Amino acid sequence: MEKIIKAAVDRGASDLHIKAGDVFRARIDGKLVPLTKQRLTPDQTKAIAQRLIANEDDRARLDKLRDYDCSWGMPGIGRFRVNILRQRSSFMIVMRVIPFDVPTFESLKLPAVLAEVGNAERGMILVTGVTGSGKSSTMAAIINHINQNQHRHILTLENPIEFLHRDINCSVTQREIGVDTDDFRTGLRAALRQDPDVILIGEMRDSETIDTALKAAETGHLLVSTLHTPDAVTTVSRVVSMFPPEEQEIARLRLSEALHAVVSQRLLPRADGNGRAAALEVMICTDIARDMIKDEKRTSELPDYILDSREKYGMQTFDQHLMDLVANEIVTPETALAASSNPSDFQRQVKTLRRRSRAASSPTAPAGAASAASDKPEGLTDDLSSMLPQ
Repeated sequence: MEKIIKAAVDRGASDLHIKAGDVFRARIDGKLVPLTKQRLTPDQTKAIAQRLIANEDDRARLDKLRDYDCSWGMPGIGRFRVNILRQRSSFMIVMRVIPFDVPTFESLKLPAVLAEVGNAERGMILVTGVTGSGKSSTMAAIINHINQNQHRHILTLENPIEFLHRDINCSVTQREIGVDTDDFRTGLRAALRQDPDVILIGEMRDSETIDTALKAAETGHLLVSTLHTPDAVTTVSRVVSMFPPEEQEIARLRLSEALHAVVSQRLLPRADGNGRAAALEVMICTDIARDMIKDEKRTSELPDYILDSREKYGMQTFDQHLMDLVANEIVTPETALAASSNPSDFQRQVKTLRRRSRAASSPTAPAGAASAASDKPEGLTDDLSSMLPQ
């Protein structure tokens, strides 16, 4: 088992699937590929599940488990977030690879504005996206930035603990749900009495947890958490909708005052076929953004505000970042178009980009045009260069 897992990690796998009646499979560059030819028996899968459960009491009641989360690690191989489940009355195991090295903004190639986001004294930072979009890595990079540059107490509540943060300039307390505390709600309420400056919650799953998280942000803490939402507007709507109807107006007001930033992301296959690149939408809560969040009728204006605020505040829409990735040949235009929020507008921009690129490289192009093009990132047009960070 260890040899197969190590081979998958060496190939850059993000997840491993181990299921009775099937071969070992791994998700590599977003695709689920087989690693072995021999199918696993139910007994083999059960034996692997027992091997991965560290808690002796849980291991003893394995036959009664239906859904189980834990972490597992082995020297020379890596650390993993493990989910053990039942399907067709036999076991299946899904293992998420957790790198030993804590990611940085540079290693993930994230926008420089995230350093500003991480420097906030208080408020709520929400990292959003679908499952497998890299939210945990981005949150870990934010925590790592704070740990490297500030002197604070960072407290994390995770299920299970993923990235292991050393005490550098900060004191980092990491608590695992089910091991160090009963659940997110209990752990978060207790956290407010443990003198934290920064609180990370693995996921906000219900209105009570969100309510306590808002209180933490309102009382001067910096709170970092995730939601399974695709963009800033949907994130605002989702948080408000998790409260009872009679509480939603005050919840919207509280969110507008407590929210500091929303970072939404998607992972796209790279043009060279080596791994995936992150495309991010970043919204920072200025006074104007807070007014739009506060007024339900104006919340839909947020995308246009983010679009217009790139130069002044460093915000960006998905489509702006996608155009950066296309211009720098990190992802193909076809991949970016499929992921864009406004495909028709994006397609027009791509056509303009290609037309100007051909004109700039043409031997009949005026000399002045060639010299002007050399002052901008390769392949960029006059109207698109203003969209890129300076």
